[in-house]
Amino acid sequence: MAILPHCNACSHHALPVCLVVALLVAAPIFAADANVGVKPRIPDPNLEPLPSGANIKVDVELVLVSVTVTDPMNRLVTGLEKEYFKIFEDKAEQDITQFGMEDAPLSLGLVFDASSSMGHKMSKAREAVAQFLKTSNPEDEFLLVQFNNRPELITDFTDRIEDIQNRLTFTQSKGRTALLDAVYLSITRMKEARHTKKALLVISDGGDNSSRYTEREIKRLVREADVQIYAIGIFEPISSRGRTPEELNGPSLLTEIAEQTGGRQFPVENLNELPDVAAKIGVELRNQYVLGYVPINQEKDGRWRRMKVEIKKIRGMPRLRTHYRQGYYAPTR
Repeated sequence: MAILPHCNACSHHALPVCLVVALLVAAPIFAADANVGVKPRIPDPNLEPLPSGANIKVDVELVLVSVTVTDPMNRLVTGLEKEYFKIFEDKAEQDITQFGMEDAPLSLGLVFDASSSMGHKMSKAREAVAQFLKTSNPEDEFLLVQFNNRPELITDFTDRIEDIQNRLTFTQSKGRTALLDAVYLSITRMKEARHTKKALLVISDGGDNSSRYTEREIKRLVREADVQIYAIGIFEPISSRGRTPEELNGPSLLTEIAEQTGGRQFPVENLNELPDVAAKIGVELRNQYVLGYVPINQEKDGRWRRMKVEIKKIRGMPRLRTHYRQGYYAPTR
């Protein structure tokens, strides 16, 4: 079993089972994500094929789940075949009827903290955005939301990454931190996204101290939304005397928000690691398995359906971890 370096230009669709060490092997790599969606079972010949991670809540006949697989060292694992996966809905095993690994076009919202505490971190945070955008595809689209005392839509959906970078060049740090309001605004704008695969990347250095929306309201919102959320938390060392109560709560807040969607929060204390971590998240978004199944339970009752994805034990490999959205709401009648 070969351990191969990752290359953005390479396709892993035809590779044998391999471990892809994305970018820096020594750096703590990411994991995480999933997106659940549904589409009509009978395809319309006039429509394009549904891309990976689609979230069209039309029916419950076919559920699509995006899954990231990592090894015990949190390195990305690609090249697995369908027979290695098992999926359950409300503890009942489901038959996997569709399987693939597709780099589908992405609609992504960058949620950028411009509060006063970001002052000396701003340069590396901009660099992190630049590195993340380097992993994009020509068909991707992006929007930029900045926040301090309140969130602001700086750039609406565009495929010109230079527009995003140019606007960030003039960003100044000031004010408080309305993180929850920024997540709300970003998810609201995602309803206008062109692509079915959607994600947010939140870059922030602490907890919220200026939002109108509560944690409970936002957690409910992201659970219902069809948007994957990743977060990079730029935190002072735990021993730092200057951390406010909001900053101390930052890691858990970002983690809870991200994990509601199957994503993760990646804490960073060394600013020099920021660009690499951002690039790794970009690579992960391009290397997700997509599993499709027709649920045994076809009731349109609007209830929460909990999912579980497992990897069977593979000879010669350590136990692997799966990262995916934890469930979805069934449609109503």
